[in-house]
Amino acid sequence: MRVYYGQMGEFSDNVFSIVCQVPVGKVTTYGQVASLMGRPQSARYVGFALRGNPSPSAGGGDIPCHRVLFKDGSLCKGFAFGGPDMQRELLQAEGITFVDDSHVDLSVHLWDGRGADATLGPSDDFDWDAELGE
Repeated sequence: MRVYYGQMGEFSDNVFSIVCQVPVGKVTTYGQVASLMGRPQSARYVGFALRGNPSPSAGGGDIPCHRVLFKDGSLCKGFAFGGPDMQRELLQAEGITFVDDSHVDLSVHLWDGRGADATLGPSDDFDWDAELGE
């Protein structure tokens, strides 16, 4: 695992590590990141960690927090690094399509987590449909 900012703690470092694996043209959700960490009830804490992102790609850094959305595909209303318009612009620049003004087409762009560090992955019986509210 790549450590970005040691004083932010192991939880944050794990969040950043997973978010860095989301490829261009794909998105993930706060809940999915938490689940990949083995902490499926910690989606809100994933958001808190990302607010402290020491290297946001919106500022030229390498942690693409703009690729993390709510479980319904909606943009973060208070996107910490420029607001929801900036988040939308960054996603569109990567080829992400939207079903309306504020929701990404998750049927096309949701990252399935393959490639994530196996030690952080969910259990074999993990129910993605339930996690994503489907």
